[in-house]
Amino acid sequence: QVQLVESGGGLVQPGGSLTLSCAASGFTLYNYRIGWFRQAPGKEREGVSCIKNNDGNTFYRDFVKGRFFLSSDDAGNTVYLQMNNLKPEDSGVYYCARSKISCSWSPDRYDYWGQGTQVNVSS
Repeated sequence: QVQLVESGGGLVQPGGSLTLSCAASGFTLYNYRIGWFRQAPGKEREGVSCIKNNDGNTFYRDFVKGRFFLSSDDAGNTVYLQMNNLKPEDSGVYYCARSKISCSWSPDRYDYWGQGTQVNVSS
């Protein structure tokens, strides 16, 4: 059974940090690209970052570059998204998803999604 489970979200003040986890089961993350997306209230779902797990290459949207960092744990079959210097506009539901094709910013390229974890950045 293919499954992706996000965790680590919560409430944080502007300038604070959170680390999100994406735990995979039913497949090996090493063989896939794993993307992170987020959706704020009233907004479309947008790509945030992506990792190509077979070679470790990572990609980031400009609005998170230098603040968000991806890593993977092959033994634990888990991808992590470290988020630093968080801003109110970073708030939203964060999803991880897998793609066998590419690290695209298009949600249509991903065949399985997690349930999402809520991130609220507020004073």
